[in-house]
Amino acid sequence: MEATEYAETVIVGAGQQGCGVAASLQDVGHESLVLERGEIGQAWAHERWDSLLVGSGIRSIRFPGREFTSDNPDASLSGPELARLLRAYATERGLRVREHTLVEKVECPPHAAGDDVRFRTRLGTGGVVESRNLVAAVGGYAAPRIPALAAALAPSVHQLHSRHYLNPHSLPAGAVLVVGAGISGQQIADELADAGRSVFVSVGRHRAWPHRYRGRGIHEWIFAFGLYEDFVTHNTGGPSVLPGLPVTVVTGGGSDLNLGTLAEKGVVLVGSVRAADGRTLTLADNVRSTVEQSARAFRQVLDAIDAGIDRRGFVVPEQRPAPRVRTDHVADFGTRLDLAQHGITSVIWCTGFGPDYRILPPEVLDGRGAPRQEKGLLGAVPGLYYAGLPNGESLASVAISANVDNGRFIAGQIHADHVMRTGSAASLILT
Repeated sequence: MEATEYAETVIVGAGQQGCGVAASLQDVGHESLVLERGEIGQAWAHERWDSLLVGSGIRSIRFPGREFTSDNPDASLSGPELARLLRAYATERGLRVREHTLVEKVECPPHAAGDDVRFRTRLGTGGVVESRNLVAAVGGYAAPRIPALAAALAPSVHQLHSRHYLNPHSLPAGAVLVVGAGISGQQIADELADAGRSVFVSVGRHRAWPHRYRGRGIHEWIFAFGLYEDFVTHNTGGPSVLPGLPVTVVTGGGSDLNLGTLAEKGVVLVGSVRAADGRTLTLADNVRSTVEQSARAFRQVLDAIDAGIDRRGFVVPEQRPAPRVRTDHVADFGTRLDLAQHGITSVIWCTGFGPDYRILPPEVLDGRGAPRQEKGLLGAVPGLYYAGLPNGESLASVAISANVDNGRFIAGQIHADHVMRTGSAASLILT
């Protein structure tokens, strides 16, 4: 007979979102059990490349009841550093986290409205955890996306997704093609160029914003002038492709990272990949148009900051010359890339991630396997919640700091459910 235990709330995933919900529940007197397939902060610690920098900076790192300070608050943490902060926080709060516990599937057994068991979570160990509530905090960046055309490349070409890239030394000798110009693609290309590798970048829709401007970090200006929604909202290709945040980190040499600075380093920019045949790629002829579009977005945010400074009457020094995406070294490449001719032996697909909610019951998912949800937080059945799920084109609910608001909202819903189920006279409104 399988071992069965009970927890009022089961949280799947011990990243910042899962730990944020657990801490918020703790704050209102409700315990939870967090199940994690690896360790706390698994993705940050072990599933990104070695030198990854968290683009949102130290100022964005906060959990319920805890904000982090630094002598350099605009600096960017590495993935392992963020994982260490999260593990220390979970220990400090005494969160009940069960690491190295794989969730095989979640079932919704038949139940009456007042039943304590609405979910049955089956574990890889063979045990079962029954619960009233279930929070899926597996995030939207769970399943690496590689385009189908990758299968048409010759077997001799070493291919990997950015999730499996470690460092320049982990790749075979030869030139490298990085496909994708988002945060991952540009950081990896910059690192490879600094390591002396010959690097090609296949461009795509993206935005780049300055890391600092007029004496302040970009995230200070974002919150001072209400630019947050502009920062987190961007559609890169439909509901199956998660939007990406603007590139806001700096190069190894300290300059703003963008396609212009990469081109100045000697990185060769080529068009978006459209098809593959053996060792030849067909490209869109869109290098200059893509870089110019990124340069306009860069300039627009500077204009918004300048207008905000003038409107508020802030005493702020001018910055001359103003930062910009330089296009001096940018030229269209053409529509064909012969990998052998250019000595390209590796292709890194920096083409994003998709959600993976296959552990959940089919009835709560749509035809594409995506959660049927409301506001990115409420599931399709009572007691089911999501933490870290993008809502439409916005990444606001996925941002690191969003774990505080997400956790507070979900804790409030679970508290209200508890009050109603138990007939308590307590207020449904948390203060």
